[in-house]
Amino acid sequence: MMHLPRLAVAALLSAATMLSGCDLAPDYHPPGFILPADWAGSGPFTRAHPADALPRGPWWRMFDDPVLDGLESRAVAGNPDLAATAEAYTQARDLAAEARAGLFPQITATASTSDNRRSDHALFRSSTGIRTMSSNEWGGTASWAPDFFSRIRNRTRAQKQLAQAAAADLASARLALEVELAHDYFALRGLDAQIAVYRQSIRYYETAVQITQLRLGAKIAAALDVERAKTQLAQAQALLTDTEASRELMAHAIAVRCGADASTFAIAPIAMPSEPGTHPATEARATDGAMLPDPIPAVPASVPSLLLQRRPDIAQAEREMAAANTSIGVSRAAFYPDVTISLTGGFMDSGWNLGNIANSLWSVGAGAMLPLFQGGLRRAELQRSWSQYAQTRDQYRARVLDAFREVEDGLTLTRKLATEHAQQTDAVTAALHTQTMTLQLYTGGLTNYLDAVVAQEAALTARIAAVQVRTRQLQASVSLIGALGGGWSAAALPGEDATLPFHPLDPDFRK
Repeated sequence: MMHLPRLAVAALLSAATMLSGCDLAPDYHPPGFILPADWAGSGPFTRAHPADALPRGPWWRMFDDPVLDGLESRAVAGNPDLAATAEAYTQARDLAAEARAGLFPQITATASTSDNRRSDHALFRSSTGIRTMSSNEWGGTASWAPDFFSRIRNRTRAQKQLAQAAAADLASARLALEVELAHDYFALRGLDAQIAVYRQSIRYYETAVQITQLRLGAKIAAALDVERAKTQLAQAQALLTDTEASRELMAHAIAVRCGADASTFAIAPIAMPSEPGTHPATEARATDGAMLPDPIPAVPASVPSLLLQRRPDIAQAEREMAAANTSIGVSRAAFYPDVTISLTGGFMDSGWNLGNIANSLWSVGAGAMLPLFQGGLRRAELQRSWSQYAQTRDQYRARVLDAFREVEDGLTLTRKLATEHAQQTDAVTAALHTQTMTLQLYTGGLTNYLDAVVAQEAALTARIAAVQVRTRQLQASVSLIGALGGGWSAAALPGEDATLPFHPLDPDFRK
């Protein structure tokens, strides 16, 4: 009869071994999408699935700008929001480790000592007259919950998948930071180009003021011409001041993205490409070509079926969907018994002879708990798990559709802005020629100054518009790169086991 508990425990261990492979989670199959073989086109279709094996490097280097390269590296290293997202990934890994801990036996050590004295007038007094007693004990306990129905394993796997989703979220945050920084940087360089245009125009207007004053002194022009020239000069100076303020604000925004104090952060403007006195049309072409990248590097758009393999936000949505599917197995396992095996052992003595086998004690046992009636709690939890899976599946589909829209938007913008820039360049050339001819005609007394003012305003407006279109082109290229996933590759996404931060037997508790 003394062997029955041991036989029962042995039988329970055997059952645990046989049932350990029982997994109640549904089979997981990521939803597929029927996609066109090319963007915004018709023709053969190909089925795409979430996967990725396309390694890429820092995408911003294609612009060949050392300043941008340095800012991107600085932002990735110092941006506080990105650092906070990295900590969220660390916490997700720790949650996976916490869930995995349930797979292992829980072992604790105990030790206690006490001295007790009973009252002389206690109701139930010892017949021996002993009123003091000492008790010293040391030992340990161990307990283990056999994972018969994969409740713990599925919970652990779901946390691992959520940790993978957190890793993809970190990659998304990094890509968003890189794209936003490049956006701001090219906006700043666009403002640099506008400042250069205003300064060149101001020099031109100063020359025009001198010409009108000379003609007024020679009694061959009206004072109205001088006032018109001064008005135009003052307006250009005011626009220059406003643009310089916008540049400073943009530099402050870049400083924050880089994790730097705006008061100590500065980005040097690009030097003027020509000296004052150059012919206005030649000077304008030199400025517009040197202040912003020209030509803009081409962005390879690949094919639609590869987009699911490139975007970290899509990978995040897919991993969240996988975790929700795995969690269904956890809810299903709640309908089955929870079994616990426990063992307690040690030594106890009224003195300190705690190594004597005669003073040893032990206890071994097993228990099971099966929910019979809980008012529909388990069923509600299971239905909620299925609904959460359906929700993540719909969110995944929405994320994919948004990704394709963003790529199509980027392709449309880059194509149309290229045409617009070519048209605006023609407008600048014509406006500069008109500006030069009208001033020459006015100097020769062959036209009035109002014609010169109109031509000068048209030239300035055309040049500023050309700079703005070029800036939008650069930003559209950056947005397209971001929509295509930038330099991310799912090869960098950790595997499920790699999400665990440490091994449970690792002696380094500082990690």
